[in-house]
Amino acid sequence: MFGKSIFLFALTLIYCGFAHEEDVHTIQYNEETFKDAISKKNHFIMFFAPWCGHCQRLSPIWGQLAEMLNEDDDSRVRIGKVDCTTDNVVCSKHDVTGYPTLKFFKAGESQGTKFRGTRDLPSLTSFINEQLGSIPSEDEKSEEEEVVPSIPEPVNGLIELTEDTFDKHVSTGNHFVKFYAPWCGHCQNLAPTWDDLANSLSYEKSVSIAKVDCTQFRGICGQFDIKGYPTLLWIEDGKKKDKYTGKRTAENLKEYVSTMLGKSAEGDESEEDNADGLIPSVSILNSETFNHGVEKGISFVKFFAPWCGHCKRLAPTWEDLGKKFSSKDDINIAKVDCTMETSKSLCNDQEVDSFPTLILYRDGKKISEYNGSRSLDDLYEFVMNHLKQHDEL
Repeated sequence: MFGKSIFLFALTLIYCGFAHEEDVHTIQYNEETFKDAISKKNHFIMFFAPWCGHCQRLSPIWGQLAEMLNEDDDSRVRIGKVDCTTDNVVCSKHDVTGYPTLKFFKAGESQGTKFRGTRDLPSLTSFINEQLGSIPSEDEKSEEEEVVPSIPEPVNGLIELTEDTFDKHVSTGNHFVKFYAPWCGHCQNLAPTWDDLANSLSYEKSVSIAKVDCTQFRGICGQFDIKGYPTLLWIEDGKKKDKYTGKRTAENLKEYVSTMLGKSAEGDESEEDNADGLIPSVSILNSETFNHGVEKGISFVKFFAPWCGHCKRLAPTWEDLGKKFSSKDDINIAKVDCTMETSKSLCNDQEVDSFPTLILYRDGKKISEYNGSRSLDDLYEFVMNHLKQHDEL
């Protein structure tokens, strides 16, 4: 099933600054280890010389390929290299006459296939796909093009989208979409949790939980600039609004959905909205809504990250604190997820350097940062003391 395994590595592996990091992921072979290695597993090998400028320019890209393929236990190909200045016997045997020379060796075959294309990630990964037989034939493509499926019905709340159904489905409304590859170990680990999330929200009409297989539907994933698996995007009315970067637990994912739905439903939090517990008792703020959210009265704000253990332990207490003050119009209990793209600048502006950070504001001005016990009683007393001080003024 590896046939469609790596269509999007080119997109997956691009990130800044790698050229200045040491390549610790590529396996370097010598005369003793090379023959045994290629007899057991598929390999894509760079034959190089350290002084070669072209080799130096290719090195960060090669390292990126290696980071993904060599670290994934399910990968069917390994990325390696041979230094021809120290192991010239291997290079001579494989007719290496220039640097770098890139060859793909299928497991058990002693002769490799030379790569002759452009040395960029899309071209390199396409070549790997071809060598592994993962490019569909023209007949297969024609058969696929003849079928134009309608948007599938959810299976336990989860919708699997294709290039034919994606645009129509996400064109209106809120959608939490998982972009994945079947071979990806992290994706496999997330799969049951994602299924549970979809099932738990199957009756929630304000959001759909969906997934897209990037090895089959490259166009969609390219459109959204997917650079890693799995990538979880929040899409509203056909446009990407946010990328989820927190912990991939059922609790964290559902809290994220609550956060995003809370933003979408701002000012329209009816009793029916609260029935499923999706709209939290605590206000959700970000860079766009923060100033308005804290401009009047007392606001006690938790700046957090979903992956933070202390934040997770505080979460239920913070919700209870919000409930205690829910009837008081002049007190607002709020939270800001500093890992969200829409909040990072806010957290920097508020000088948040650890999680959770708890700050009290009065009429839009920062008054005090709370550093005491995080019990419900102590947090409640802290807010009440500031409320009394305000009333006495």
